[in-house]
Amino acid sequence: MGKTQESPFKGKTGLARLINAFGYSLDGLRAAFRHEDAFRQLVLLAVILIPMAFIVHAAPLARALLVASSLATLIIELLNSAIEAAVDHTSLERHPLAKRAKDMGSAAQLLGLINLAVVWGLVLFG
Repeated sequence: MGKTQESPFKGKTGLARLINAFGYSLDGLRAAFRHEDAFRQLVLLAVILIPMAFIVHAAPLARALLVASSLATLIIELLNSAIEAAVDHTSLERHPLAKRAKDMGSAAQLLGLINLAVVWGLVLFG
């Protein structure tokens, strides 16, 4: 077997790699906020729900679940948007595999939102 070729974009190590990775992460957050309506809507929801998690009477573990379920929807939306962008970059043609990839990303977000509602419902009313 031949040697696996590394990406030419890799090369930094140690602290320089961490600094670059942090910058790329911020670029990704900015791009999602600028280009994705769903991400902006979920940020607004998180801005409301996360402070509420510290206002409601709940045990510390329940509070952590409230915050985590809110952050999970943002994480899932970032991944869903990344899938959509990668598929669209590859081809704008309609293809069953492209549809499947996009639909699965959307389904992941649906499950994340159901999880958010269930966690908040159980903590508040359970």
